[in-house]
Amino acid sequence: MMNKSPDAIENLIKRLSKLPGMGSRSARRVALHLLSDKDMRLQPLEQALAFARETVDKCSVCGNLDVHDPCAICTNKHKDASKICIVQSVGDIWAMERTGFYDGHYHVLGGVLSALDGITPEKLSISQLLHRLDNAGEIIMALGATVDGQATAHYIAERVRKTHPDIIISRLAYGVPIGGEVEYLDDSTLATAMKSRSHF
Repeated sequence: MMNKSPDAIENLIKRLSKLPGMGSRSARRVALHLLSDKDMRLQPLEQALAFARETVDKCSVCGNLDVHDPCAICTNKHKDASKICIVQSVGDIWAMERTGFYDGHYHVLGGVLSALDGITPEKLSISQLLHRLDNAGEIIMALGATVDGQATAHYIAERVRKTHPDIIISRLAYGVPIGGEVEYLDDSTLATAMKSRSHF
């Protein structure tokens, strides 16, 4: 029977396995790859992680990740500040920006409402969103077509209608499958969904 790997290796594997999409088997392969040539593989990664930790932060306006605050999207003069696209995560922003179709701003909720997981409105950035709406003309619900995603969209829509009844509320339309997450849609599907958005 093989001896267990040293603690340092097991600890690295354990940390890697906690990354999204990384199971224990994949974590072992990545750990082996990094450790087999530490100077060429591990050291540059350490430097990149340290640099990102020091320079990247959350945008105080929309919740995006950037080296500037406000972020490059919030300060882009070619972006329409009257349109705010509500997304679950920063990954959704990156997916939207890849399409090159959307010309407005964003707001990251940091998740969706979920009674099972104990995620209440207070744990999301909904109140921050409501404080941004004075100059908004439209908000676009770009949340996943899941039960929790749609429940979150309805909750936000009701809150917005109470305080800003003149704001147009729309949502992504054709092309988003039931149960689909925005971050994982291909670019053409996402662009079509944004183009075909409907009133909420």
